[in-house]
Amino acid sequence: MTNILLSLQAAAAQADSQLPEFTTVTAPAEAHLNVLDLAFKGGWIMVVLLVLSLMAAYIFIQRLLVIRRAGKEDQNFMNRIKDYIHEGKIDSALALCRQTDTPSARMIEKGISRLGRPMNDVLVAIENVGNLEIAKLEKGFPLIATTAAGAPMLGFLGTVTGMVRAFFDMANAGSNVDVTLLSSGIYEALVTTVAGLVVGIITLFAYNYLVSQVDNVVNKMEARIMEFMDLLNEPAN
Repeated sequence: MTNILLSLQAAAAQADSQLPEFTTVTAPAEAHLNVLDLAFKGGWIMVVLLVLSLMAAYIFIQRLLVIRRAGKEDQNFMNRIKDYIHEGKIDSALALCRQTDTPSARMIEKGISRLGRPMNDVLVAIENVGNLEIAKLEKGFPLIATTAAGAPMLGFLGTVTGMVRAFFDMANAGSNVDVTLLSSGIYEALVTTVAGLVVGIITLFAYNYLVSQVDNVVNKMEARIMEFMDLLNEPAN
């Protein structure tokens, strides 16, 4: 009986030794798209786009605050100016204009300071101040417009330089060309294009929004000028 058990154990051990060995296959790690890594692969053009976008963002926020502050007006401002002028209190009218920090108030202040002169001279003086006020509101607009137009062009420049780099690496590799060799140049070409378009589109919308806000302020300024000129043209009681 013992011999039979020993024979079975030996046969089992021999069978185990003849079984094929299985190796554990590990699935490749899933790659994740990292925006920061892509930005670094864009090359030096990404630095230029970053600087332009930061400058445009700063100007947009700063101009938006200035324009909104310029558009806020006291609804009773013109009524008080009218009362002061009718009562002959020119100094009080000028003091009210100086206290009201708006483009319309500064324009009317200039008009009041020209009282007694021909109406055409008064209107020209007011318009000159209005042009200066509009120029103040639009300060920095050229940089935003340049960024909106230039960012996509810089992106396309990165596309060209990236493809040149890819073909240069391919030419130097000879017959040992593979996808890994070309990936850096293709990354640069595509990433800069996307970044340039994103910066350009956002900046364009921001620029047009600021222009619309300035137009609203200009409309208010024109309305105040018309009220003031009508006030001067009213017949004396």
